[in-house]
Amino acid sequence: MDLSRVKTDKSDSKQIQRYGLEQCPELWLGQSKIQQESLQLSRLLDVYTKQSTQLKNKLHGETVLGAPSKAVVRSLKRQLKALVKEMKHLEEKLEANVKSEYPESITLLKSISGIGTKTAIILLVFTDGFHRFKSAKELCSYAGLTPVIKQSGSSVKGRSRISKMGNPKLRNLLFMCSFNTCKYNKACKALFDRLVSKGKSKKLALIAVCNKLLKQAFAVVKNRLPYDADYRSSLVINK
Repeated sequence: MDLSRVKTDKSDSKQIQRYGLEQCPELWLGQSKIQQESLQLSRLLDVYTKQSTQLKNKLHGETVLGAPSKAVVRSLKRQLKALVKEMKHLEEKLEANVKSEYPESITLLKSISGIGTKTAIILLVFTDGFHRFKSAKELCSYAGLTPVIKQSGSSVKGRSRISKMGNPKLRNLLFMCSFNTCKYNKACKALFDRLVSKGKSKKLALIAVCNKLLKQAFAVVKNRLPYDADYRSSLVINK
């Protein structure tokens, strides 16, 4: 696209037409009603989770006082109980939505050691069932798990780090999963141990585990095959 000193509807239309002819962008497909509702439910659950934490902290703060108000404590407990009940209702609705939209995918994801029902649900909700991505590399970029290197000449040599430009909820979820994944997922445990033995920090090794776990999830859903911990690529076998 070139620079132009003219800014009118007609000139903009020509630029858009030219972009379409040169780049041939793919047709955008909107989300289904269930996908839209699932995303809204997930976001509302995030809000309620924060409110629940605030109420718990407030309740703890009141109870450690020398003479806590019984009325205040009872009120906080009532609000917390009602909020927990509502969160459970929303979680059940979200799970029902995802199971109806992606019945096979959720089973495939749960075949991976380290991914449970809640993790599988969030993965499917925030990736539209992985339909939004053509490759595992695109998916890892979306989650903000790809490395960023800043270097210029001989004076600027920044340390490589993850971009954190993607979906923070997805990235945080994978990081929390990585702890158990290192215990039960053979491929991820081997990766973690190998990086730590080379002197890498445990945090960096866990991020690498997140990346591998996400690639495993992408592979089982795209190939429509359950995870096989003993699988070896034919490229490796034939070497």
